[in-house]
Amino acid sequence: MVLKVLVVGGGGREHAIAAALARNGDVRVYCVSARRNPGIARLASGIEIRKETDVAGVAAYATSQGIDRAIIGPEAPLDAGVVDALEGAGIPTAGPRWAAARLETDKAFCRDLMQSHGIRGCPLYRVFQNPADAVPFIRDHDGDLAVKPAGLTGGKGVRIMGEQLDREGAIAYVRTLSGPVVLEERLIGEEFTLQAFVDGTRLVYMPLVQDHKRAYEGDTGPNTGGMGSYSLADHTLPFVSAEDTAEARSIMAEAVAAIRRQGTPFHGILYGQFMNTGKGPRVIEFNARFGDPEAMNVLPILSSDFPEILCRITEGSLPSRVEWEPLATVCKYLVPEGYPDAPVSHQPLALGETGEALVYYGTVEEAEGGLATLSSRTLAVVGKGPDLATAEAIAEQAASGVQGRVRYRRDIGTAALLSRRVAHMEALR
Repeated sequence: MVLKVLVVGGGGREHAIAAALARNGDVRVYCVSARRNPGIARLASGIEIRKETDVAGVAAYATSQGIDRAIIGPEAPLDAGVVDALEGAGIPTAGPRWAAARLETDKAFCRDLMQSHGIRGCPLYRVFQNPADAVPFIRDHDGDLAVKPAGLTGGKGVRIMGEQLDREGAIAYVRTLSGPVVLEERLIGEEFTLQAFVDGTRLVYMPLVQDHKRAYEGDTGPNTGGMGSYSLADHTLPFVSAEDTAEARSIMAEAVAAIRRQGTPFHGILYGQFMNTGKGPRVIEFNARFGDPEAMNVLPILSSDFPEILCRITEGSLPSRVEWEPLATVCKYLVPEGYPDAPVSHQPLALGETGEALVYYGTVEEAEGGLATLSSRTLAVVGKGPDLATAEAIAEQAASGVQGRVRYRRDIGTAALLSRRVAHMEALR
């Protein structure tokens, strides 16, 4: 029996989702996205070009194509309520409805939920509805702060005192904001990502991944949507102990239970971004969908049938576990020169020899028989291997062969970078 699955979104994460779905020969992939993704187009039985936040339009297209299941890639459609519309049209969707997606889309709501339900891992924080009211607090606070717009910012809105801003810089930044602001204690440690499939009650966890937000090698420069990520063959990270992992899993389960008690159960993928501190994991944020790039680490090594998992998510009947290949992965994102502040766009791009690497198209277009850059992350190359060194070499070989006005972080997935992470964590402990 053929299963028609709609993917909402058209970036690298969604290309990885579509590729994982297409491994099952009984699945037909459809896509709604704001622009045509060449990689998804090669896999899809149908593509509708429209804004992903066009709630009525997405639901109408899904209905017209007889879609059986849907999965939401990016956060903006979740915030717009596209899951509510799809399920209202009778299409079960692997993604949370608007009220549950607020775990990601409203940082103030998330922190208040954690505090009111006594969920561990919540940093000290204050919410200011008017950004101007945050200025005296920043000026008088004894210590560094993380400054976070409460709403969606595409992973680029957070500014950290002591890293990117001094006190006056933080005040100046807050004055540029127009909505509610969350101020949090600055967390010191090593970041890691834990993702889980969620069926409203049960969570089934994925391998640990470490993402790299900073634009340049050595973790310098402005924040980005993510320059790349890696995972290890045993699905752990050496600076995250078994106790740390258990604590992070428990925190995520408590968040799912808390939002269910509020009458808005969470169905989909829950992404926990944690800072592993000297006192254990603290929640930087929750996302209500796969990470980008972390989806590119976990989906290529998923052994269990992905379409079946999506169906089980929507039915509230996830199995107790899913299977993963014992492989390491390294993802390196190529981005336009000048990204993220002043990216050059519409520049020709040639892939070169990609070897064993997987290639996922991000914000790229077909032009004059080839590819061209746009203004955001261009494409991701992923290496898989029995160990990190092998996976990194595969990804590096593919990335270095791409020709055009693009760049990438060569240090992601290297032994030197991982050693620094381990040493930093040992010093904190």
